[in-house]
Amino acid sequence: MSICLTSPCESVVPYRLHHLPSILPHIRFNLLTPDDTAAILEHPLVMTDSGSSEVIKNAVQKGNPNLKPRLGRTTEMVLLSAVGSNELLFMNPREGKYISCSYNHKDFPLARDTDVTVTSDNNIYRLIRERDNSKPLFVLKYNHAENVWEDTGMSSVSKSLRLGNNVNCYEEHLVEVDQTLYYLAENIEECLVSMRKYSWHTDQWQECSQLQFDNTSYDFNSTCQFSAALSCSSDLYFLTSKELHCYDPRQDRWYKQSSSPQPNLEMRAAVSMGTEIFCTDFSFTQTLVYDTESDYWQKLPGWPDPGIRETYGSPYFFVLENQLHILLNYSYGYDDDDGKHLVYVYDRSADAWRDLKATLPDKEYYSYGNLCHVARIYLPYLKVQDKET
Repeated sequence: MSICLTSPCESVVPYRLHHLPSILPHIRFNLLTPDDTAAILEHPLVMTDSGSSEVIKNAVQKGNPNLKPRLGRTTEMVLLSAVGSNELLFMNPREGKYISCSYNHKDFPLARDTDVTVTSDNNIYRLIRERDNSKPLFVLKYNHAENVWEDTGMSSVSKSLRLGNNVNCYEEHLVEVDQTLYYLAENIEECLVSMRKYSWHTDQWQECSQLQFDNTSYDFNSTCQFSAALSCSSDLYFLTSKELHCYDPRQDRWYKQSSSPQPNLEMRAAVSMGTEIFCTDFSFTQTLVYDTESDYWQKLPGWPDPGIRETYGSPYFFVLENQLHILLNYSYGYDDDDGKHLVYVYDRSADAWRDLKATLPDKEYYSYGNLCHVARIYLPYLKVQDKET
């Protein structure tokens, strides 16, 4: 009897070559250098198997645009829209990174954005309503690898919830809670919030409990009515300028938060971080933080030494690298048409705001949902020159 001995390596390689079709989609060929790619294609084990060689060549050329880069290779970036253009600014003021990307009308349609959300798994969605308000809502998803916006193909929430003829009476929000997308349509005149949640399994928007809030929450003579929808501690929170409501997805119920002391602040910006919700007013005179676990409000400082500077437009909170930040647009009074930007970070140990000396491009920016959205971005995917300052 003759015995043929096969080394572990010799037995494993054919097995892995046989399973190449299922392995290749998980390999990040787009991160390889040309020398790395050549070394793979010219390796003896690959060249001796013509079928495997052809499969690998096709995979290298095509790549996998939907494969997300490893977390350690990404940078947290704030997303801002430039007024009057199809341009987005990706910025990290802590690292001095400001990257502008312009998109064509096909990838960035001329439509009325109603909200943007960044999910826990780093997907970025835009809720879009075409300028013709009779058209249904649709959702775009950001393709990180291609740096384009694509139609998700999701069924339109408009089929489940018809807002009537005057959609301008509504504020619309898109929020993710525990990997479920929620759409909120807030009827300003009736002080009623209708909500739907999206089922990925059935591709349907399912009805949720409505919220009726106090009509004194709005100053209808004001040109800047405020509302925000936030995800915090596996719950969904809805804020107006004077009220805070919590939605429990497990029970499909809304609860009005009647904590003590009641906040004495005309809210104009809000963001969640951990188990807390931070709010401020139009002029950033003070900051309030609400602890969702203790049901308690606490007062924090506001704009340090504003001098003769005045805010214009709403301030925007954002959470970058687990720290609270705020973006202010300001000027030196009504005669100053040259708007400027300030970015502060809150130092909790010192209970003080610190100016980051940010140098944004000289343009006017805005965001959706009364906060700035932050996503983890692999910077080479942006395919533009890094405009560092």
